[in-house]
Amino acid sequence: MSGTHERAAVSVVGDCMLDRYWDGRVSRISPEAPVPIVHMRSETNRLGGAANVALNARRLGARVGLLGVIGDDLHGRAFLGLLKADEIESDVIIDPRAATIVKLRVVSQHHQLLRVDFEEPLLPELAAEVARRFRADLMQSNCVVFSDYAKGALRDVHEMIRAAKASGKTVVVDPKGDDYRKYAGADVITPNQSELAQVTGAWRNEDDLNRKVSELCRTLSLGSLLLTRSERGMSLFTTGAGESARIDYPAEAREVFDVTGAGDTVIATLAVMLAEGQTLPEATRLANRAAGLVVGKFGTSSVLRAELLG
Repeated sequence: MSGTHERAAVSVVGDCMLDRYWDGRVSRISPEAPVPIVHMRSETNRLGGAANVALNARRLGARVGLLGVIGDDLHGRAFLGLLKADEIESDVIIDPRAATIVKLRVVSQHHQLLRVDFEEPLLPELAAEVARRFRADLMQSNCVVFSDYAKGALRDVHEMIRAAKASGKTVVVDPKGDDYRKYAGADVITPNQSELAQVTGAWRNEDDLNRKVSELCRTLSLGSLLLTRSERGMSLFTTGAGESARIDYPAEAREVFDVTGAGDTVIATLAVMLAEGQTLPEATRLANRAAGLVVGKFGTSSVLRAELLG
């Protein structure tokens, strides 16, 4: 990829998926049940989950490595082909005991009609292999992104965060679930409002939000928390010298078309800009801009560097 910023190297670790789109035309309702009949016209495969984070980082010009698990199956081979096409360095574990996670979306005229998920629980030994491989080579990078979709690949994320910090890496986490103790010590975590509320409980007002975030960061030794707030933009909470600070970024979306994968774009942009040496507030400003651009696109999409900085 021309124009790659080789000094910005990002490692992405997490739950890998293949996003599939079946696109067709709807002209009538089925006589068998009150559902639309879709006349198939085309199908498309895209990188999903942690792989979409890696793709977003690559499209912004970084050198990117990806670690996760896929099955030794047809969808896994399609997944690897997409990685190769976008020059994403793969350390993905391919195992016949795993099934490649697939999210199949049936769409018509850019409207999603149905989503079908194909997935099986990840064997504990494969999650352990992810952690072992991560510790063994700690892929050459300035910044490590842990992309957690709660599918099992990051079962031992707490160990990997400790290893990454011991090696001097910047650690950014897209969290999942109601217990963030496993992310203790990360430099930045990027929950959305509903995800944060699962952990802290609902907040009554902005002062209450400030208090809850400050307490969470202090308890878990988190450097910062970037809260994505949909139409309200983003709020960056940082800690340092025993004090907390907050910067709000208003939403930049001109038109919200599809929010699929917007969180992946945010964390990828944040990681690339931090890897390039940008300050956290500046990296957040650009991540906020990237989010505004990607929600104006259909499906799992990414933002090009020229769009972001142009």
